[in-house]
Amino acid sequence: MPSELVPGASTHAPVSGVFPHLIFVQGGDEQTLTLDHSPFTIGRKPDKDLMIADPRVSRDHASILSENGEFAVVDEGSKHGTFVNGNRVRRANLKTGDRLEFGGTGGVYLIFNPRKSTFNPAREFLSQIAGPRNVPAGNLEKLTLFLDAARKLNTSGILDEILITLLDTTLKLTRAERGYVFLKNDAGTFRLAAGRNAQEAALLDDKTISHSILEEALNSNSEFLVTDSSHSPELADRQSIVTYDLRTVICIPLRRQRIREVRSAHDAAVTEVIGALYVDSRYASHDISRVDHDILRTIAHEAASLVENARLVEAEEAARRYQQELSIAASIQQQLMAVTIPEVSFATVVGKNVSCKQIGGDFFDVVNTEEGLAIVLVDVSGKGVSAALLASTLQGMIYSHMVAGMPLREIVGAVNRFLTRKLTGEKYATLVLARLRRDGELEYVNCGHIPPLLICNGEVIRPSHGNLPVGLIGDATFDSDRSQLRPGDRLILVTDGVTEAENAEGEFFEKDRLEAVAGQRSGVDEIFSALSAFCCGVPLNDDCTVVELKYVSEQV
Repeated sequence: MPSELVPGASTHAPVSGVFPHLIFVQGGDEQTLTLDHSPFTIGRKPDKDLMIADPRVSRDHASILSENGEFAVVDEGSKHGTFVNGNRVRRANLKTGDRLEFGGTGGVYLIFNPRKSTFNPAREFLSQIAGPRNVPAGNLEKLTLFLDAARKLNTSGILDEILITLLDTTLKLTRAERGYVFLKNDAGTFRLAAGRNAQEAALLDDKTISHSILEEALNSNSEFLVTDSSHSPELADRQSIVTYDLRTVICIPLRRQRIREVRSAHDAAVTEVIGALYVDSRYASHDISRVDHDILRTIAHEAASLVENARLVEAEEAARRYQQELSIAASIQQQLMAVTIPEVSFATVVGKNVSCKQIGGDFFDVVNTEEGLAIVLVDVSGKGVSAALLASTLQGMIYSHMVAGMPLREIVGAVNRFLTRKLTGEKYATLVLARLRRDGELEYVNCGHIPPLLICNGEVIRPSHGNLPVGLIGDATFDSDRSQLRPGDRLILVTDGVTEAENAEGEFFEKDRLEAVAGQRSGVDEIFSALSAFCCGVPLNDDCTVVELKYVSEQV
């Protein structure tokens, strides 16, 4: 049975100190691979664990096998051969630092289980705590001190050290040959998280354990302690016990207490199985009978608590790294989208963007060209990282087209082709692209966006012109419209985050309020002030951008 107890689930795990690993070198690049299952397949086929796209590598080239804590590379009948340290082999046991090449690829090779040069303070600390110099008593006292020490650690990566020490300690207490820990993953299935033998070597292969006992322990939340299977008639029909000659089998669920709210307004504690500790031997153990069953139960109970704490630490660390990367991305986006509004004699432009998240999908830009002053306002569908990434791409694309003086309809057509060909309808954007000439002629293209507001001689006009959003239909055509502005006339562009902002009663700001504010000779700051007063502390649910273009005169 594979390491995953549910068929079809992935057996891969992130790089871990529990399992051996490989360094894959290709040219000047290195990649660390976790050797967490057996066989580990290598070849030119895309379904291989390591796919090497080189004609000298066969489709099914080689595999790495794990047997009783030892590892071997096996050539699968490749045409150009498998090499270990320069020697062609059909099968060879692997040692730390061995170099594996496939088909004589030269610059492409694997280094098996390289020695770690980094110092692990958590493991060093736990080793000192469990050492006999400090603890003259027996294994139980060492285990107790280890558990106490591990609870105090707040180190990223401590989960690996907990699993290794847990297995090593349990194997010493029980005198068993092999030990495994299975943990529940995010999908709710149980996968092999660590395996060790009595010689403290890593075990990847769990095919020869009693999976029937493991599954029964997990499903029934029951403990199994069999010290001599030959004296247990009820185990005689278990195929794995007979096939693999297992005499000693111990399986204890790892449980945690979880608080669940019930309808009576009282809290109820429920027990949840998060994994299992499994050990076995091919001989009957006379030592286990002398190990108090409560000790093993304590091991499992404390291990479950430690695993949960370690996972929380790693989750917090992952969240911290994500937040740090998000802050860096926000900083980069702000720099890329920083708008330097050009000074021209015939118009003024003011714009402001407020993101509801650290990074957003709204942006505007302003470019002065020989054809006139060009403005673009874009709202990419969605929010967060994906919208921000696409917004940054579109900003660079549209900016370069505007600088080149490309006609507005051609710019929009180029953006539409880019989105439909690259993203095949997965993302779209609404936008308004406008260009104001010195003589006051305004040309604009509206693609699915909120209609701009034209304030002409105090009157608010909402043009009906519009096209489809860009990114929906590859062969869509786009039309533009024109208006003649007089000195003092204004064009106001907003994204739907403004009109769809909500207050505590669930009401929208809507276009009517926007028109009322804009018609009072109010600018960008006044619009945002009105929006803030309307929301009255309710957080924005979308990015908000407002841009105001005011025509001054046609004089140079």
